[in-house]
Amino acid sequence: MRPLHVHGRALPMPAVCIPLVARQADALRAEAAAAGARGPDLLEWRVDFFDGIGRTAEVVALAAELRRLSGRLPLLFTRRSVREGGQPIPLDEAQVLALVHAVAAAGAADLVDIEMASDPVHIAAARDACRAQGLGLVLSFHDFDRTPPAAELLERFRLAHRLGADLAKVAVMPRRKRDVLALLEATLQASEELPIAVAGMSMGALGAVSRLAGGEFGSALTFAVGQAASAPGQMPVDGLRAALAVLRRGSAG
Repeated sequence: MRPLHVHGRALPMPAVCIPLVARQADALRAEAAAAGARGPDLLEWRVDFFDGIGRTAEVVALAAELRRLSGRLPLLFTRRSVREGGQPIPLDEAQVLALVHAVAAAGAADLVDIEMASDPVHIAAARDACRAQGLGLVLSFHDFDRTPPAAELLERFRLAHRLGADLAKVAVMPRRKRDVLALLEATLQASEELPIAVAGMSMGALGAVSRLAGGEFGSALTFAVGQAASAPGQMPVDGLRAALAVLRRGSAG
């Protein structure tokens, strides 16, 4: 089981991430400062929520400012597409890639999330941009309708590794309790098989246990609510951290 590394430093297993989802710059600044005070291990800027996403220079400067305001927490820069649960934005895929390049070139984030369903050429370009600046690459897959079989989920993790990810992320929606087991099974197998960090999460109320206990099955990352959730089933960060502390003490024997 491999933890997530940021600039060579291993984060706790699992690392707790708070998403930033405000639409205006001043609200984002306040959200980052408040989130940093809650003690997460990193923040995620869901830039698809940001009304100014088309203003590249402002996005780059704001990303760097969010890190400073949070107390220098690592920042994961994410544009989530509509097809995988994100917000509509006024940019096409080539413009999104250009934005990622600008953020990476400026060293304004520490990790970048790209969806595995993206054009392979865009994935390769984002991977190269991250490598050039020492940023981590997260390759992600989301299904808000169902949970594919465990074998299919495992193949998603493997695909992320083949495409050059530093962390493979799979998030799916359960319709029954056995779907949560399928997600945890695939996450555990991927963590034992692959030489990269993995993150698996089952969304919604049924999948809440995966956000608490996912680390015991090899998941290197979990998401918690600071001021607002970015996906169904995320828990308040204070409760999640308290539960993780109890689980870690129990696991330590």
